Amino acid sequence: MSRVHKTLIGGEWKEGKELSEVTNKYTGESIGSVPVTDEQTFAEAVQSAQDGFGLISGMPAYERSKILQRTSESIEREKDEITGIIAQEAGKAWKHARAEVQRSIQTFKFASEEAKSIHGETVPMDAAVGAEKRVGFYLRFPAGVIGAISPFNFPLNLVAHKVAPAIAAGCSVILKPASTTPLTSLKLAEIMMEAGLPDGALNVIVGPGSTVGNWLVTDPHVSMITFTGSPPVGKDIKEKSGLKKVTLELGSNSACIIDESADLDAAVQRCIVGSYAYAGQVCISVQRIYIHEKVFDQFTQRFLKGTQELKLGDPLDPETDLGPMISEGDAIRTETWVNEAVSGGAKILIGGKRKKNFYHPTVLTDVKPEMKVMAQEIFAPVVCFVSFSDFSDAVKMADDSVYGLQAGVYTSDVEKAFQAVKGIRVGGVIVNDVPTYRADQMPYGGVKDSGMGREGLKFAVEEMTDIRMVVFNLQR
Repeated sequence: MSRVHKTLIGGEWKEGKELSEVTNKYTGESIGSVPVTDEQTFAEAVQSAQDGFGLISGMPAYERSKILQRTSESIEREKDEITGIIAQEAGKAWKHARAEVQRSIQTFKFASEEAKSIHGETVPMDAAVGAEKRVGFYLRFPAGVIGAISPFNFPLNLVAHKVAPAIAAGCSVILKPASTTPLTSLKLAEIMMEAGLPDGALNVIVGPGSTVGNWLVTDPHVSMITFTGSPPVGKDIKEKSGLKKVTLELGSNSACIIDESADLDAAVQRCIVGSYAYAGQVCISVQRIYIHEKVFDQFTQRFLKGTQELKLGDPLDPETDLGPMISEGDAIRTETWVNEAVSGGAKILIGGKRKKNFYHPTVLTDVKPEMKVMAQEIFAPVVCFVSFSDFSDAVKMADDSVYGLQAGVYTSDVEKAFQAVKGIRVGGVIVNDVPTYRADQMPYGGVKDSGMGREGLKFAVEEMTDIRMVVFNLQR
């Protein structure tokens, strides 16, 4: 049944004049509506976050840790309900939605531990001439109000990667989830308030990026923006944010190299998951696979067989492998890009079909580097196969991208593995696994058009804190 939700401002649940409908991406039916934030409510959220900052930043680290630990435990208890919300509003297959919930449990657990580990360091002042009688050290202090803008594709865990380290660091948060998937964030907000979060430490606003997002990015009382989304929007945020701190995670067209020495059974299995999980709507989804000519046919045959066995359908069905894309418009865009590639000489080995907002898992070959399906981020269940004979060429092709988030390489040759590590300019190289792999405590982020800054609890806390240097002059 469709329910009218409220947004969280200053510890109170607020109604709104204008409502935005949230739909089940499989059935198209309404599953709820949320208030669209207006300027007055946004101003209240900012004031609330400022007040909340005073409370959360003054709270002892062990208390913040307890809140995050209780949040983790509550998500564990309510994982079935939360999984169902994600499956419906995001169209994510139950098995992948459940995996996201399990990861978020861990993310909040890591954050609870990190809250108790924030520290500074001593600085050897006597290394400088004239500073022999001085003692120096630095401390880390919370940066202030954090503006968190999250995407639709991981409506819980990518929110967790923004909210959890902020609370661990002692920052308050104004969260703007994607308008297509706000219900998971509102459920998380309920859980965090019940876990003891002070009023104003977390505020949830909903609305278009062109209005609500811009207000958040340009407001002088917001100290930092952490954003996950498209490069054009990320660049716009960078330009408009002034002197704010900014962390941007902007996607990729991730490459994976399959060397002739690779374990093909493992590589095929993981590449299928990396290419098609959540219908390819993952920032580090496998989009380009460079396969050694000696194993190209064998890899391709196994991959196509595995792709044929994938089940498309209702995300609430535990047996479903692929649900719908987030919108029919995105599926149409995917169809257009694939058709353009075919017109340019590419061949469809499997898939290439669309029904409403479903796009069938697709493999393309005979592709050219300049085609959109290769050069841009397709964010869909489409993967391109390219043959190579020399590993150095594969490394160069993998690196030949405006993006630089993560890359994968399958090889039994350690020297080749390090050649890929050194030669592919990305934020992470995953050896003997797909670029889609991410552990939630590791530093995660990219270079080039894939963004700036790092997520991962310890690293996000560092982004969300400021260093304050302290020097004692012991000279009498």
